[in-house]
Amino acid sequence: MLLCMKLPFLNRDEEQRRLRGVLAAPGGELAVVYGRRRCGKSTLIQNVLGGDDIYFLADQREAPLQIQALAQVVERVFPGFASAHYPTWDALLKGIRGRATNRLNLILDEFPYLAHNAPDLPSLLQGYLDSQGKKNINLVLCGSSQRMMQGLVLDRTAPLYGRAREILRVEPLRAGWIPDALDLHDDVAIEAYALWGGVPRYWELAQPHGGGLAAARELILDCKGVLHEEPPRLLLDELRTTGQAFSLLSLIGGGCHRLSEIAGRMGKPAGSLSRPLGNLVELGYVRREVPFGENPKSSKRTLYSLNDPFLRFYFRFVQPNQSVLEMGIMEPVESLLHTDFAAHTAGIWEDLTRHSVPFLNVGGLQWGAATRWWGTGANGSAQEFDVVAESLDGRNVLVGEVKWQANDSQAARHAAELKRRISNAPFVRGRSVVPALWLRRSGTMKPTIATILPADVLHALR
Repeated sequence: MLLCMKLPFLNRDEEQRRLRGVLAAPGGELAVVYGRRRCGKSTLIQNVLGGDDIYFLADQREAPLQIQALAQVVERVFPGFASAHYPTWDALLKGIRGRATNRLNLILDEFPYLAHNAPDLPSLLQGYLDSQGKKNINLVLCGSSQRMMQGLVLDRTAPLYGRAREILRVEPLRAGWIPDALDLHDDVAIEAYALWGGVPRYWELAQPHGGGLAAARELILDCKGVLHEEPPRLLLDELRTTGQAFSLLSLIGGGCHRLSEIAGRMGKPAGSLSRPLGNLVELGYVRREVPFGENPKSSKRTLYSLNDPFLRFYFRFVQPNQSVLEMGIMEPVESLLHTDFAAHTAGIWEDLTRHSVPFLNVGGLQWGAATRWWGTGANGSAQEFDVVAESLDGRNVLVGEVKWQANDSQAARHAAELKRRISNAPFVRGRSVVPALWLRRSGTMKPTIATILPADVLHALR
């Protein structure tokens, strides 16, 4: 039997520094930590706790049971504390304040569960933070419901609005950390990232199975796999009803990228989908793209795509084949993976190349954020470029082509073809152009332009 091994704690240096600053304060400080499930929020917090700090992991029980459970945790720091009866959260918090003669750090993990069952709790915490006199308690509130946590601290009408010293959104890790986690390198690490994205817990689960397609078979394709129903769980963390959001993810993952096409498939007016799509963008599950050089607020040429590699894999290979997978039949899906996984990985590789541009010194220049460009070339023909970015001084344009499945010996031909197509690009506008190729392998035929490989991209994305 393969055991899931604990991975080393990776990155998060800035988050640790900021949390330690709050925990070291004399008292009366608030930190808020939130982000999608399995991204390492609890591990981050536990990594900076001291021996006398109070850490409480909430669940979905009713408020009286949660109060009793927290009192038992406080008992470890203040012996005899749990022997008293605390009928309300107000009574419990006053009891803790009465015993805290020195600085005390109180961490409430999965805080949305507590707030759901005790809607007055945020106001009680606001009352403490706003109270006069000496305050010995620092608070850390953590939760996986991104929208609820944002509502507690970013909504102007919320009791805790403006009270937090630190608001930390814990994002998935960048791809550059996956070689450390799974002991994989270069193109094999890119293939693993195409499966799991940057979620540390997924890496931890995949590691005993090698991190590749064998792990996907065990964890995702198998109807008993721990990640087989992960996307619905992610949506349940955020939304009261998930049907519309799941439908949007399914359509986008299945190849519908324009709002008109998505609306047509759902039989709804396009305007009615702007808000739910915006919610998915805000959560980090969907990406909204416009061509390089266009204003995102006014451009009519918007495309939507899934922003997360795991979700993209799920909605390409798992959700369309849910019926056969639920019967325990995996062979047709494995056959599909055999033929289509390289194309899936190529799409993720293309995303990673764009993410890496601001951290690479291509052509001896520093570049801004990269995006795609598509449209009509100067000669009237349709054109598309995989990577376009402007130098920070605005005088140069980086234009790149991304290849994953191409034969190594074709690199020189791709370079020549890219140069030819750049001459037809209308967005150049007289600026100097730096052409570049992103390749899976360099091969023996060296192109005459900058060539960036998986090792370069992974190193940049740390």
